[in-house]
Amino acid sequence: MSRFRSHMEAALAEARAAAARGEVPVGAVVVAPDGRILSSAGNRCRELADPTAHAELLALRAACAAAGTERLPGHDLYVTLEPCPMCAAAIGFARIRRLYYGAADPKSGGVAHGPRIYSHPQAHHRPEVYEGIGAAAAAELLRGFFSARR
Repeated sequence: MSRFRSHMEAALAEARAAAARGEVPVGAVVVAPDGRILSSAGNRCRELADPTAHAELLALRAACAAAGTERLPGHDLYVTLEPCPMCAAAIGFARIRRLYYGAADPKSGGVAHGPRIYSHPQAHHRPEVYEGIGAAAAAELLRGFFSARR
């Protein structure tokens, strides 16, 4: 039986790098079935002038390109913040096996809050969802980022 190994620290490193670029500090990593990190990304909305350049979407795009396919069954996604509805839908479309996220997002989340994308009968795929992994570190990073801008 294999032991669980969290990759949230790699996602947090991407979130810290995003903050250093002036982006909202969210990071994501896609982990292949063999346990290696296939792709990683942090938010780049401002840098790319692209409202869809969320960490999850960038990591999914890179993982799909590396795998040569639009679907990633058997792959896991670690993200520092509860995915928004757009990202939650993309995660389902990519057929991600497990979603691990850190901080909850009661205002803009789409998994446990808001529209709860995976609870709808129209959801094509429902990944296993594990919340709260590295939540304290992720929440502190977000709090620090936004308090410095107020």
